[in-house]
Amino acid sequence: MKFEEIASVSGKGGLFRVLRPTKNGVILESLDEKKSKLVVGADAQVSILSEISIYTHTTEGATPLNEVMQKIHSEFDGDTGLDKNSDGDELKSFLKHVLPDYDEDRVYVSDIKKLVTWYNLLSKIAPESFQETATTEDEASEE
Repeated sequence: MKFEEIASVSGKGGLFRVLRPTKNGVILESLDEKKSKLVVGADAQVSILSEISIYTHTTEGATPLNEVMQKIHSEFDGDTGLDKNSDGDELKSFLKHVLPDYDEDRVYVSDIKKLVTWYNLLSKIAPESFQETATTEDEASEE
């Protein structure tokens, strides 16, 4: 499963796989054990993971989420030791370790909680998504 196929819906917990678009929205399937399907209207805020970035102090101003997830995976290999109930300072130091130049003023603890929750979910359900990202980056660097 690729990051382009995974979405987050504002107001709904968890992640969803994009099944197909409809004329009034999109059909999603939850990535949890239930695999429940959900039709989301065009008025809902749906964010594809490949389009999400984390604010940084770099010249680009942000780092794509898939790059951050890949860094986490290469560093921790599926076990961050954190969850959504972890302490705020612990979460901040975790992100500082993975992405040292993240913008502490614009990236909130709630954002880091989402990052950790999403990473833990993807590492259990779709660990191949990290491999595909690494393969794509390797192919791009060879050209």
